[in-house]
Parts: sequence; structure tokens; C-alpha cells
Amino acid sequence: MKGTPVMPRGSKDSYTGKQIRQAEHIEESYEAKGAPKDEAERRASATVNKLTGGGKKSGSGRKPAESSLPHHLCNDEDEKSDANTSSKKKV
Repeated sequence: MKGTPVMPRGSKDSYTGKQIRQAEHIEESYEAKGAPKDEAERRASATVNKLTGGGKKSGSGRKPAESSLPHHLCNDEDEKSDANTSSKKKV
């Protein structure tokens, strides 16, 4: 893998305790499968980032998290108005 550009590793300072434990466990797993230490660390960090979305997020001006509800469970005004109107005429 020499000669290939490697993306710089970000700081893991913003990881929560749970993310740190996950990364350590995943890293040990990769090492047990024969991956070199630095490769195992890189893969573990990438896996934790993918699973959890990275480290703690904070700061002024950040958007609130999107709803975690599936789309069909969200209250959508258009769907409500469609459900209340009937295409059949009452007799």
C-alpha cells in the first residue's frame, strides 16, 4: 500500500467513552485476523465513524438532528388533508 495517498486521520478526542471502547474492540478484532496495528486502528476508526456518525457534535448554528422516525410515521400535513377528503360523494 506504499505510494498510495492516505487520508489524514482526524482527532479522536471528540469520541465518547462508548465510541472509544467500540474502536478498541474492533481494532483488537482486526489484529486477531492478522491486520497490522496501524491498519487495524484505521479500520476501527472508520467503522466507528460509519456506525455512529463520528465524534460529539456541538457548536452554535448547528441544525437540530433530523427526525429518526420513518417517513410513513411522520406527521405530514399534505397526507392528513388527503386522508380527510374523500373522492366519493355522500348520498
